[in-house]
Amino acid sequence: MYRTRFAKEIVCEFLPPARPRKKQRVIILCDGMPGIPRKKPLVQYLSQKGYWVFYPRYRGAWESDGEFLKRSPHEDVLDVISGLSKPITEVAFRQKFEVMPDEVFVIGGSFGGVVALLCSLDPRVKRVIANCPVVDWSILEDEEKKETSNPSYATYLREAFGNAYRMPARNWNKLYGGKFFNPMHHADEIDPAKVLMFHAKDDPYVPSWSVEKFAKRTGVKLKLLARGGHLKTEWVVQKYWREIEKFLES
Repeated sequence: MYRTRFAKEIVCEFLPPARPRKKQRVIILCDGMPGIPRKKPLVQYLSQKGYWVFYPRYRGAWESDGEFLKRSPHEDVLDVISGLSKPITEVAFRQKFEVMPDEVFVIGGSFGGVVALLCSLDPRVKRVIANCPVVDWSILEDEEKKETSNPSYATYLREAFGNAYRMPARNWNKLYGGKFFNPMHHADEIDPAKVLMFHAKDDPYVPSWSVEKFAKRTGVKLKLLARGGHLKTEWVVQKYWREIEKFLES
């Protein structure tokens, strides 16, 4: 995999398509949080399907500079999209790549599903796949209790992940307000034709009722599985690739 930087701060791994296609199609993969960047096999899988694939680190997370959640992470992805208009320089050997995307898609799971949903509001994004997304941060308190007994989630992140997430507590606390980085706050703006969601009824972290409520309000198509827990994006993409590809290219 190659590495580059967008907007001077965002480190991004990428692969060109393994086989040429008439249209330049780009997929941007969005990680969950907290978690370890490990979607290399999925990047390779999608490259083999003929897509340019970009796998960024959010600002203030892992290798990227900046402060995590100072701004909405979906804006980091939009900065990546903006950066595709110029030649891309790979950082190790300064090799240059040119991408002229005819279509841009965003795929994300959990926290990354939030990013994908909000990216759907941008006209440059044709379709998004949101896997087990947090659609409303009103579930935050219950979700945190399942993950840690630490009264401060920001402190928990520092203790558990060190400098992988560089964030003051005030940034995390913005999520409690219901407007910042919250898909439900933008429910009336979501174009249901651009979004396909996957979720499992037994998801222990993101309750299925919240996603079903969001789907009903927005009209977004939801594929609801009876079992599967907190679904892995890699599994969903490969298991349902025919359906996903048909949706992306429709």
